Amino acid sequence: MQDRIVLYTHPECGLCVTVKLELEELGTSYDEVDLAQQPEKRAELERWTQGERITPVMVDGDKVTIGYHGVGCAFYD
Repeated sequence: MQDRIVLYTHPECGLCVTVKLELEELGTSYDEVDLAQQPEKRAELERWTQGERITPVMVDGDKVTIGYHGVGCAFYD
């Protein structure tokens, strides 16, 4: 059984909306971690991004995709 995709997002990141829409169009299920609502999850995000606060970040098993087509949104709150 494959692990479920985890998508780290931030409400100020328009690219996060794009990724979510794309996943929904593909019928792909995912668990969203909204970092504004779950700031305690930032440490997880920073492990995947080597200390950067950037979204979107998609974790699919062993595969980690940072940004959308190589572009991400930095956040500082």
